[in-house]
Amino acid sequence: MKTALVAPSILSANFTHLGDDIKRIQEAGADWLHFDVMDGHFVPNISFGLPVLQGIAKTHNMVNDVHIMIDNPREYAQRFVEAGADYLTFHYEACGSDSEVFEVIDLIHKYGAKAGLSIKPKTPIEKVFPFLNSLDLVLIMSVEPGFGGQSFIRDSLGKILRLRNYIDENEIKTLIEVDGGINEQTARECKQMGVDVFVAGSYVFNAEDVKAAIRSLKI
Repeated sequence: MKTALVAPSILSANFTHLGDDIKRIQEAGADWLHFDVMDGHFVPNISFGLPVLQGIAKTHNMVNDVHIMIDNPREYAQRFVEAGADYLTFHYEACGSDSEVFEVIDLIHKYGAKAGLSIKPKTPIEKVFPFLNSLDLVLIMSVEPGFGGQSFIRDSLGKILRLRNYIDENEIKTLIEVDGGINEQTARECKQMGVDVFVAGSYVFNAEDVKAAIRSLKI
């Protein structure tokens, strides 16, 4: 079983010392840097957008893992890729049809990034199956998107396992990422179900020993 990748979410960083926090997690062994982009419409919160990504993207050596929780991902895909996204993940629920999902995936690839698709906790995992051969990543939300610090939704474990089985049975290379309520215990359970990438916010950034927190997720 390969080692999991860790993608700390800057939503939990100290924005008055953001550069220092990013350097700290990189030195502690983080693989990716996760950006939670919220528009106040698709989810009931507003975070940050293109200028923050653009300002940070080239200041570190981690993968820029950008999750856009926004309406109209088709309209913004090119701009987020050009701002520095290496992976750009959008929501299935933000699209009006399967053809629109494919269109956004194609746009992301066209402009040079890897494409991810995310689903909210109440969306069946089977909804992503038709797109897997075109996707680089599926992000399973294990909390309701919009706010950090929520508790892990345990129904997510079954979703992860069903997705892992489908990917393996069909010899697909799409990565499985999980975000929400991740700590040492929930990560261990998710890893047993087949997760490749862990997004963690407060568990990493609020840890007394950041290196130990990241190491505990690389299981």
